[in-house]
Amino acid sequence: MIVYSTHTLHPAVTARLRSICDYRVGSTPTATMAEGLEADIIIVRAPIPPEYFTAAPRLIAAVRHGAGLDMIPMEAATAAGVVVANVPGANASTVAEYAIFAALSLLRRAPQITAALRSTGWTAARNMTEKSRDLATRTLGIYGFGNIGQALHRLGTAFGMTTAAHTRRPESLPADVTPLTLDALCAASDVLVICCPLTPETQGAINAARIGSMKPGSALINVARGPIIDTVALITALQTRPISAALDVFDTQPLPDDSPLWRLPNVMLTPHIAGITQDSMLRMGQGTADEVARLINGHWPVNLCNPGVVPRVPLT
Repeated sequence: MIVYSTHTLHPAVTARLRSICDYRVGSTPTATMAEGLEADIIIVRAPIPPEYFTAAPRLIAAVRHGAGLDMIPMEAATAAGVVVANVPGANASTVAEYAIFAALSLLRRAPQITAALRSTGWTAARNMTEKSRDLATRTLGIYGFGNIGQALHRLGTAFGMTTAAHTRRPESLPADVTPLTLDALCAASDVLVICCPLTPETQGAINAARIGSMKPGSALINVARGPIIDTVALITALQTRPISAALDVFDTQPLPDDSPLWRLPNVMLTPHIAGITQDSMLRMGQGTADEVARLINGHWPVNLCNPGVVPRVPLT
């Protein structure tokens, strides 16, 4: 079988895949329509156009290298009889660690202090730290309590934080997590972390009113998807209110050079790397290769994401 990947994977995973299939990697993440049409299975780390699923005649499966499915047009895949699988939870601890790192950086005012040290000197930078704060005793607000949210709660607890959360299933929350409406969560949190999936319900959910209700000194961290936050409203708030933000994802990626976010001193920006370390890449790659091996051997993936395809696919 031909297995096509939109990106290069961890070396150990690459070696394993080459031992079980004709493994190919796209020359660029967007080369799928030009180079991936012969594939039996595609490994997804970049957005796939809907037309790909009808243009690739041998395709039986798309395996997401990670958890989020917004890169795969699910209706198009199911309509074409293509199995979709993912690897949930493989990088949850990695993303949670990034969120805590970002929270520490923002509450300790690391971006501003570093800039001041470089521009105005030692004394000015040291004086700025008098307005910094500890994580301990603060309220950690988690929007979305899946694998990442659960890992984040455990880390926040270790730092002495109190956790509140907004989730579709509040009855599933641990006893030490306070369920709140999204409005209440935004107003109550000292550190608000967005880690829910992008859906029609969550798109734009962190809007001007909810950002406006955030406490002075609070921090907003997005490790999910850019469109969940109203970016224009966030920029306005960052320019006019004493809040800060750490953004790993954006409406448009890469972040355009003319974005006002580049010029704001109270923002930490990273290029969609919250879930990427050498450790998490190995875990995600191993999980992906496991699913590919199952499919090659004619078996259903463990993490089947579109069960509606089952009657149309002759797997065992």
